[in-house]
Amino acid sequence: MITKRKRDARRQIEMVAIEDLVPEDHLVRKIEAAIKFDFIYKLVEDKYSQDNGRPSIDPVVLIKIVLIQYIFGIRSMRQTIKEIETNVAYRWFLGYGLHEKIPHFSTFGKNYERRFRGTDIFEKIFKHILEEAIKNNLINAEEIFIDATHVKANANKKKYIKKIIEKETKSYKAKLEAEINEDRKKHGKKSLKPKKEEPKKKETKESTTDPESGMLNKQGKEKMFAYSYHAASDRNGFVLGVKVTGANIHDSEMFEEVLEEAIKNTNKKPKAVAIDAGYKKGFIIKSIFEKGIIPVVPYTRPIGRKGMMNKRKFKYDKERDVYICPQGEELKYVTTTREGYKEYKSDRLICEMCPLLDKCTSSKDKIKRIARHIWEDEIEKADKIRLSEYGKEVYSRRKETIERVFADLKEKHSMRWTTLRGKEKVSMEALLVFAAMNLKKMAIWLWRNRKGTSNFSKKLQNFLLALQKIKKNFSILYFKDKKYLSA
Repeated sequence: MITKRKRDARRQIEMVAIEDLVPEDHLVRKIEAAIKFDFIYKLVEDKYSQDNGRPSIDPVVLIKIVLIQYIFGIRSMRQTIKEIETNVAYRWFLGYGLHEKIPHFSTFGKNYERRFRGTDIFEKIFKHILEEAIKNNLINAEEIFIDATHVKANANKKKYIKKIIEKETKSYKAKLEAEINEDRKKHGKKSLKPKKEEPKKKETKESTTDPESGMLNKQGKEKMFAYSYHAASDRNGFVLGVKVTGANIHDSEMFEEVLEEAIKNTNKKPKAVAIDAGYKKGFIIKSIFEKGIIPVVPYTRPIGRKGMMNKRKFKYDKERDVYICPQGEELKYVTTTREGYKEYKSDRLICEMCPLLDKCTSSKDKIKRIARHIWEDEIEKADKIRLSEYGKEVYSRRKETIERVFADLKEKHSMRWTTLRGKEKVSMEALLVFAAMNLKKMAIWLWRNRKGTSNFSKKLQNFLLALQKIKKNFSILYFKDKKYLSA
């Protein structure tokens, strides 16, 4: 067999439109069909001079370049520009010809410093894309899923200084103190006077490279300086709101802000909110119930020493406000502490004779003590919801929604770490990458829906034709032999 050599066409001159070189089903075409980017001009009109200075790069082009970076998971702006220079589909998306010079990779950084820094433009872009998804009926915020993930900061974990800082006062402290005194009053005890104490202090490590990042100190995780992305998603995996903090801020501290952001952006209160064990705190569960929302929480193991009976072996009688031990004896109320715990204890004389004493308590005075938080009723109600069919179904969707969002964020959109420094810049990046993820999902879904409608129309037409043939055949058989149908 003779081997045919291909003719070298690398220097061949051809007349071609860039429009013809981009595949019909390429993602950039789906995105362009899903949204009009003209809205960006209104967002930046006060940032540009209309009649003075040198002509600037089109702001829509600037934002589209960044969207290309995040949608396609390109690690840096420098690499993004290199990709655009050689990728016909990217040039088409930007509206550039084959020979037009692409802006320098530093252009976006300069524009950020000069025009965008300190503004809410990126938040507005995120919200606009979300609004478009809502208009197209793609958002299902009946249930909201909230969680947080860490993104490695651009900071060496060995370069830090130790600082002694004041612990922040808990946001729910005043509410807790009021309910403690109310509970004490109900039990005939005096109200606790506000305790005069100096602010509590703690030692923390502050990065000398990026002081606004925080040291990640979670069990099973590598210690590093990082940022936490606190986010909420809907049932379809669209991101509804995002907040960025240093990784040393506990997830539960940002819950209220993230939930409020999601409600504000969708203009709708959800029926339920699903959270993981890190948010299963009395004050969070109580606040969810007070908003008229159903909390969906996971199972958590009871805390206690191995071989000893844990608290769940003791039944709480709400009407009499006592605990009943496995032997049927009562543990009666003693007091409500300043920390919000109601204390119950057993009768020593009864416990001394109990055959389960060794498995019940190791205290020297042979008295069993149980502490119950004044907000524990809410946690128990949430646990009952967890066991319902609705609770099981909603919680099972966490892996398909918020957990999938974070997995895609890191695997498909290259956000295991950030190259930026400072909370403001990292927040900008978080808003843009989640906006890009929402845009990508919206574009793909709308494209499938349009294609699906077309296919459905063809299938419906074919079905009707087939139905006519069947009807015709039945008529022929009917007139040929009336007994056929009765058979």
